[in-house]
Amino acid sequence: MFTELEGREERQEFQSFLKILNKTVDRRKGQTLLAESYPFTLSWSHYLILMRIKNDDERRFYEIEATKQQWSFRLLQRQYGSSLYERLALSRDKEGVMRLAQEGVILEKPDDMLKNPFVLEFSGLAEDTSYSETRLERALLGKLSQFLLELGTGFLYETRQKRFTFDEEHFRLDLIFYNRLLACYVLFDLKIGKLKHQDLGQMQMYVNYFDRYVKTERENPTVGILLCKEKSDSIVELTLPENANIFATEYSLYLPDKALLQRKLAEWIEEFEQVHGSTESEDIKGEQP
Repeated sequence: MFTELEGREERQEFQSFLKILNKTVDRRKGQTLLAESYPFTLSWSHYLILMRIKNDDERRFYEIEATKQQWSFRLLQRQYGSSLYERLALSRDKEGVMRLAQEGVILEKPDDMLKNPFVLEFSGLAEDTSYSETRLERALLGKLSQFLLELGTGFLYETRQKRFTFDEEHFRLDLIFYNRLLACYVLFDLKIGKLKHQDLGQMQMYVNYFDRYVKTERENPTVGILLCKEKSDSIVELTLPENANIFATEYSLYLPDKALLQRKLAEWIEEFEQVHGSTESEDIKGEQP
């Protein structure tokens, strides 16, 4: 690998990175993570990004995902720049955050698909301009490959504007995907304003329709996701039953402030510990700026 390096400074930087990896300690098991346990599977360009990530858990997460998903250098840049680790962490419980650094993203249940928020900067829509839900939908489908990458692992696109008719009244569902890992349909409804309880009720109707008339016995229950500009967690909680396979999450048309998300994650951890007690908090917090 050193034949590819240019200059003594890069060699020294890489040696420093090796030392960081060799000294990284798995605090949960008390074992040293040796470099041979995690062979170098990426290009030097990838490691130029990874070696600048101070948080051990965050760095390990991006290395795992870049290897598993075969991310290009530019895609790793985008995922790190969009604060993928923080967005996923803010959508999980504490155990889920710890698991991100150990295994990357593992889809086992519907809420593993969620990010807080979804980042749709590739759509080309400006934050300060007015746009309709139809325009947002067309923008996403125009960049379908980027949208699939943002959605995550295992998504397959099926159709848009699916029409439903009940008692001579017509409804249209924005986007329909299938997730092959969870073996279920995933329905998306786009809302450019603040989410209303009626929107949740409508999605419940769509999910019920798919569960009763579309999915097979071998497939898992349908998942509904409302992508909205703004939501109230209280309204979502009061409107939906506890076991609902429906989720509401916000989206952003620009790359989020990484430092802000890191502070949010630190605050989330602190709130969690006040309720459940402090256990291994440093494993998640890492080094915050």
